[in-house]
Amino acid sequence: MPPPPAAALALSVLLLLLMVRTPLPTGARPSSGPDYLRRGWLRLLAEGEGCAPCRPEECAAPRGCLAGWVRDACGCCWECANLEGQLCDLDPSAHFYGHCGEQLECRLDTGGDLSRGEVPEPLCACRSQSPLCGSDGHTYAQICRLQEAARARPAANLTVAHPGPCESGPQIVSHPYDTWNVTGQDVIFGCEVFAYPMASIEWRKDGLDIQLPGDDPHISVQFRGGPQRFEVTGWLQIQAVRPSDEGTYRCLARNALGQVEAPASLTVLTPDQLNSTGIPQLRSLNLVPEEETESQESDDYY
Repeated sequence: MPPPPAAALALSVLLLLLMVRTPLPTGARPSSGPDYLRRGWLRLLAEGEGCAPCRPEECAAPRGCLAGWVRDACGCCWECANLEGQLCDLDPSAHFYGHCGEQLECRLDTGGDLSRGEVPEPLCACRSQSPLCGSDGHTYAQICRLQEAARARPAANLTVAHPGPCESGPQIVSHPYDTWNVTGQDVIFGCEVFAYPMASIEWRKDGLDIQLPGDDPHISVQFRGGPQRFEVTGWLQIQAVRPSDEGTYRCLARNALGQVEAPASLTVLTPDQLNSTGIPQLRSLNLVPEEETESQESDDYY
């Protein structure tokens, strides 16, 4: 026996109350996961009885809309547009995932591995992929990212200063980290730098007045552009480290506008020093004699 109309209405109201979330604070980027998809189900519940007469004065103003506003399914109230990378409705007449914001369009994402059965998803993508220089002196990958930043910080009055990246001195995006290893093992330091014009990277060791690798055959350096535009990444590899390799190494990046550096220390342990440390992580290298490990485990047990 179907529930009476009053009960059905009460159930719909209860579902809406359970699913409605607190509005995002200004500047917050909505999630693209299951919680974000909940908005589509809310639309289906709200639109189940069709569109009511439009009363704009009753519409709540959406907040934190980093991609701008679009009209709702009834063409009456404004709601937050979908950001770059969020699911969207390819059919302009559909209103399940939502519509993309300003300077964005809904495209099928074919970046997955289709040979393994992955299904392309409709995602919002920026129409332009040209970098821009913002009035804040920062380079933005494209206009959509700049507009997101402008809406997140309205008081900054962020605008486009000029097409192309901003000229800037080197900025270390990913610095080398302090590390340790045992004699005979290999060590790699990495350094990722953004700059325009592009920066050059060199490696030095404190106490040595030479650029590495010098004439040392067990030290090598490599460089490549990326991973992002206007970035360069450099690596320093030390093969079969020895005690004399211990010290502080520096990544130095420079261009015509400046220079920055980032240090990282290397600690080298001998097998005897390793055995006396008692650090569990070091034992995973299988450099501690088995009988000593068993003896220590026995002592720990008692």
